[in-house]
Amino acid sequence: MSSPIPPSDSHANVSASSAGAAPTVPEDTKEQVWLREVYKPGEVNLSLRAMFWGMLLGGTLCLSNLYVFFKTGWSMGVTLTACILAFGLFELFQRLRLTKRPLTVLENNALTTVASGAGYMTGGGNMAAFGALLMVSTLRPDTVSMIAWFAGIAALGVFAAIPIKRQLINREGLSFPTGTATAETIKSIHEAAAGSSGRGKAAWLAGAAVFGAVLAWIRDAWHWIPGTIGLPMSLAGHRLAEWTLSLKAEVVLIGGGALMSFRTGWSLLLGGLLTYGVLGPALLAQGWISTVSYKSIVAWTLWPGASILVASGITSFLFDYKSIGRSFGVMRGMFGKKAAPTGIDAVECPEWWFPAGFLVLSPIVVFLMAWLFQIPFWAGLIAIPLSVLMGFVAARVTGETDVTPTKALGPVTQLLYGLITPGNLTGNIMSANVTGGVGLHSADLLTTLKTGWLLGAKPRHQLYAQLFGVVAGALVVVPAFNLIIPDPSVLGGEAWPAPSCVVWAGVSKAFAGGLDALVPSARIAIAVGLALGVALALLEKFAPPALRRLIPSPSGLGIAMVIPASNCIAMFAGAGLAEWMRRRHPVLAEKTVVPVASGLIAGESLMGILVALLIVMGFL
Repeated sequence: MSSPIPPSDSHANVSASSAGAAPTVPEDTKEQVWLREVYKPGEVNLSLRAMFWGMLLGGTLCLSNLYVFFKTGWSMGVTLTACILAFGLFELFQRLRLTKRPLTVLENNALTTVASGAGYMTGGGNMAAFGALLMVSTLRPDTVSMIAWFAGIAALGVFAAIPIKRQLINREGLSFPTGTATAETIKSIHEAAAGSSGRGKAAWLAGAAVFGAVLAWIRDAWHWIPGTIGLPMSLAGHRLAEWTLSLKAEVVLIGGGALMSFRTGWSLLLGGLLTYGVLGPALLAQGWISTVSYKSIVAWTLWPGASILVASGITSFLFDYKSIGRSFGVMRGMFGKKAAPTGIDAVECPEWWFPAGFLVLSPIVVFLMAWLFQIPFWAGLIAIPLSVLMGFVAARVTGETDVTPTKALGPVTQLLYGLITPGNLTGNIMSANVTGGVGLHSADLLTTLKTGWLLGAKPRHQLYAQLFGVVAGALVVVPAFNLIIPDPSVLGGEAWPAPSCVVWAGVSKAFAGGLDALVPSARIAIAVGLALGVALALLEKFAPPALRRLIPSPSGLGIAMVIPASNCIAMFAGAGLAEWMRRRHPVLAEKTVVPVASGLIAGESLMGILVALLIVMGFL
C-alpha cells in the first residue's frame, strides 16, 4: 500500500519475495515457527530516536507528497524512501560522531512505520476529499478541526487492522508486495556485506534531491527558466501550448513517472494526446467548449475520465469476489470461539484494542461529521460499520494485489450517501473520506506489519509507531495545504491540476444532483467512459498474457483526461527512462531508479513549498 508508484489510492506492483510465511508449514504452527526462528524479542524496536526521526522524515515526506498530489493526482508511497533516508541519515550522524550506535534493522523498520503513517496522510481520499470539498462549496473548516478529522479517520484505520492481522499475515501469509520489498531493502542496506550499496542508494537519493531543489529555486524564485516550454506549432488555429501540449521544467513529474509502471506511463501519454490533440479540437468544433484552455477542456473531459476510473476500479474489484468473501469470513471469525492462548498472544496486539479504539474514536468522528459537514448523526453512524467493512476488504485486496481499491470503495460510499442524503454535496464527499481513509490506513499498517513480520519485529511497537505517524501527518498536512493552496479557486487549474479533487468533485455532483442535472453531452461522455472502463477491466482480466501488456491502463487513461497533456508527457518520459534502464542496465537500475526518482520528487517539492512560504512572507 505504501509504495512509491501508485495513483492517488494505489500501490506499486512490486514483485513479491519468497520471504513470506512458508506454505509448507501447517497453518497451526506458522506462528510458532515465527516465534522460534524469526522473532527478535531482545532487540530494540520503537526507540525514542526512531520515533523522533520517523515523525520528522514522515512529516517531510508528507509535505513532498502533498505537492506531488496536487500536481499529478498521485500519492507516492514512502516506505522505501524512508528506510533509505534513515539509513543514510544515521550513517552521516556516525561520521559526524553525533551518535555512537548505528541504526539497527528493527529500529529502521519502526522508523519507517512512523514515516509511512505520516507521509501517506495525503492518500486514501484525504486530500482528494478536502480539495473537492473546497471546489464545490464555500466551506473551509478551521485548521484544528481538520487536524482532528484526519487524525481520527487514520487512527480508526489503524485499529481496524488489528483483528485481521494474524489471519492475513501470520496464517495465510499474504504477500503484501510493498511490505515484502521494504523488508528486503532494509535487510540489504543494513547487512555489513552490502553496506556500500546502502550508502550508494542514500548518496543517489541525496544528489537527486539537491538537483531537484536547485532547479526549483532557479525556476520559481529567480525565474531564470520558464516552467513551461511551448512548441512552435499550432492545432486547430491555436498554439499547442493553449492545448497544454508543451514541455514542463518540473523533474517532480519525471520522478513520479519513473516510479510507476511503463504501461501506466505510455497510457498517460496516449490519453493526453487523445484528450488534448483529438478530443479537445472536436469539442471546440462542436461548440461544446467555447475557449481553448486547460480549465475549459477539463470541465468536460472530467466526466469520461472519472467514469473510466470508477467503472474500471469497481469492475476489477468485483472480479476479486473471493477476497471479498474471505473478508466477511474474517469478520465472522471475530465473534466466534477463540483458540486457546498461545505464546504469540503476548506479542500480538490484543483483539480487544479494536473495539476499544472504535468505542473511543467513533463518537469523535461522528460528531465532527455532523458539526463540520452537516451530516446527520444517523447517517454518520452508518459510516462507522461501513468503514470497518471497507477496511477489511481493502486490507485483503492490498495483501493479494498491492492495490488499495479506494477508487472503487469511494464511489460506492458516495452513491450510498447520494441516496440517503440527497443534495448534500459536503456530506457525500466527506463520508467517502471516512471509508476511504479507514481502508487506506488499515492497509498501510498491515503493509508495514508484513515488513515487521519478515524482520522479526514487535507488532505492538509498530501499531504505536503508526499512531505516532498519523498524528504527525495530520499536524503537517492541514497547515501545509493552507500554505500552498491559500485560494481554493486555483484547484483544477493548470498550475495545480489536482486531478483527484476534480474527479471526486465531479462524482459527488453526479451522485448528489442526479445525472438529469448534467448537459446531454456530459451524460453521453459518462456512458462512454463507463463502457470503456468496464471493457478495459475485462480485457485486463481475460486477455491472453501476451496481449495484456498492450492494453492501455484505465488508471492512466482516466487520469490523463483530468491533468494537462504536459504532465502526461513528462511522466511518460520518466517511465520510459526507468524502463530503458531496467532493460539495458538492470543492476544499475536496481541501485538508482527508486533513489533518484524519490530524490527528484523530494528535492523539487520541498523547495517548491519553501518558495511558496517565502512568497507569502514577502521575501520573494
